[in-house]
Amino acid sequence: MARTDYIDDPDAPKANSVVPSVVAIVQDDAGRVLMIHKTDNNLWALPGGGHEIGESVSDTVVREVKEETGYDVEVVGITGTYTNPRHVMAYDDGEVRQQFSIAFRARLVGGEATPSTESREVRWIAPKDLENLDIHPSMRMRIRHGLSGREAPFIG
Repeated sequence: MARTDYIDDPDAPKANSVVPSVVAIVQDDAGRVLMIHKTDNNLWALPGGGHEIGESVSDTVVREVKEETGYDVEVVGITGTYTNPRHVMAYDDGEVRQQFSIAFRARLVGGEATPSTESREVRWIAPKDLENLDIHPSMRMRIRHGLSGREAPFIG
């Protein structure tokens, strides 16, 4: 399903849904960040996705990372909450979703890179090389907060 992101755009369509979602900031021993090249909007992003009934939010992180990357992770902390009502995602089925995302730090515990229907490519990227990737500004903010080393999570 195709997706278009709008942020601070007065011509953006009005939101008609909210779906709690997660992203995971996972780094390897070399400090590289686990990234996926998404199939829905053709951008690079942290792995993540929507929370499902019957899951804890940490279960959602573990499931989404595994589904999109092939890697197994363990949640170790929260880096921020992102609920900007001026950021909406319009899907080709008519859903227009208001952003509601929680970013977590997670530790790699196993697995191997395996792209999925949601990820064209799975890659470990050095932080200095992230600038060369096509990443949505809201995702860049999550990455920046996740790599900042600050103790308190961002709340926004």
